[in-house]
Amino acid sequence: MALKKIVIDPVTRIEGHLRVEVEVDEDGVVQESWASGQLFRGIETILKDRDPRDTGLIAQRICGVCTNSHYRASISAVEDAYDIKIPKNAEIVRNLVTLSLFIQDHLVHYYHLHSLDFVDVVSALGADISKAVDVAKKYHDKPYKCSPSHLEYVKDKLTNFVNGGRLGMFSKGYWGHKAYRLSPEENLIHMSHYLDALDVQRELSKAVAIFGGKTPHPQHLVVGGVTSVADMLNPQRVNDFLFIIREVRDFVTRAYLPDTKMIVDVYKDEIKAGIGRANGNFMCSGGYEFLKDETLFESGIIYSHDFANIEEFDDKNITEEASRAWYKDEEPTCPYEETTTPDYTDLNDDGTLKTEGKYSWIKAPRYKGQAMEVGPLSRMIVGYVKKSKTIKPFVDKFLQETSLDLIDLSTTVGRNGARAIEAEICSDFIFDFVSDLIENIKYYDEETWTKYNFEDLYTSTKGRGIFEVPRGVLSHFVKIKEAKVENYQAVVPTTWNASPKDSQGKRGAYEEALIGLKLENPSSPLEVLRVIHSFDPCIACAVHIVDTKGKQLAHYKIKV
Repeated sequence: MALKKIVIDPVTRIEGHLRVEVEVDEDGVVQESWASGQLFRGIETILKDRDPRDTGLIAQRICGVCTNSHYRASISAVEDAYDIKIPKNAEIVRNLVTLSLFIQDHLVHYYHLHSLDFVDVVSALGADISKAVDVAKKYHDKPYKCSPSHLEYVKDKLTNFVNGGRLGMFSKGYWGHKAYRLSPEENLIHMSHYLDALDVQRELSKAVAIFGGKTPHPQHLVVGGVTSVADMLNPQRVNDFLFIIREVRDFVTRAYLPDTKMIVDVYKDEIKAGIGRANGNFMCSGGYEFLKDETLFESGIIYSHDFANIEEFDDKNITEEASRAWYKDEEPTCPYEETTTPDYTDLNDDGTLKTEGKYSWIKAPRYKGQAMEVGPLSRMIVGYVKKSKTIKPFVDKFLQETSLDLIDLSTTVGRNGARAIEAEICSDFIFDFVSDLIENIKYYDEETWTKYNFEDLYTSTKGRGIFEVPRGVLSHFVKIKEAKVENYQAVVPTTWNASPKDSQGKRGAYEEALIGLKLENPSSPLEVLRVIHSFDPCIACAVHIVDTKGKQLAHYKIKV
């Protein structure tokens, strides 16, 4: 059987540079796949020999999107190494910033990075406004900004874009592709909320900046606590934060969740067919404590969609290997001992990946030797199986309203459902964290930093910071010798999901989820993009390149 190779390079609407190659048979069904990070990751080498207290400010530059996630994980790794326990108020402030970013990340991902895999922008121009209003009310009795006048305004705006040849970010799409199923009215509703989400995510940035100082690259974290004391103690600043979160929650419940349910309805057959399902290995580290030892997320490991059995998460079981990645030291290694030494073997003469050897700058992390999927889907499934008080009721409600089963979330569309559920959970429970903060201040607990004398701390030690962040489990590992960083490794969510094959041939989640996918038109592989985008890739977190002398290393031209 002759196989045809399809190369997508770069995969757009993500953070960073990702290349995906698939082989399809004569029926357009994917038989094999390869995901390749296309830039060298070298942040770990930059951190060597630094003062451990400075790692956070540098490590947050791993990504321009996930800045706070890396900042916090890095600071926490150093605190763990020195056994520094931060005050409860500092933990709460950190959580408020983190959960705000959860919501923002999920909204931006769905509307601005992923929704156009389902929404045909040009089709929206043919929408009947009165029908669109009725469709919106099918998913919420008070849909977000779906009045006839507002939808007419959006339709006119899109029409002017198209007629004026100013599609901008909407240009070069696969408009008219057979895989698009939404009606013109459903497309218009989505595009209306696409534009609204631009304003909502801007307001969330303001909420983050209240306690973080600025965003991206906030400045509120230090080893031992936080610096945003004046904001925490200022009732007006806290009220400003709460006002924004209330407005955001309104958008989540009246736009984001209803739009997700609409997609579920339209693509129900693909969900039930398991399109985009990976290997069913789910990993969560849990965390975010509030209300007397309650946690927002549960920890746990599930293998092969076996929801009847779950084991506890232990970071000691994490290794990374580079047998198929462009690095030396190929054996599975504990992150504390891992190296980051490049070993680039180039591409084939025809520009394709050397798929039988090394083919990615992303390493292959494994848990007990198994490839794992991390992210909102893993958190919702693990939380549901463990009967989490914060997760199970929301998942139950979504499954009941959409007539889905738990296994159905483990699909391309299901990942979007899990992400929307999580946005609702975060926008609900963030108020509990604020209540905890106010309660502490009410009883004169204003402590935000744990005092320590650096000269009295261990000169040689190690520690890790492990958190659930929007895209999944993030872990930073630091090894300190003579009060300097001896070794540093970050194992990030996209490294787990975008992992290349390992020495045993086990695929990462991206690659596994593509197997068996049928393409309507191999020359326009929209279905591949849907699957990949459903994971919310952040390749910038997984790979990096730097030349301290400012020398141009390469010049890229994208053919369109």
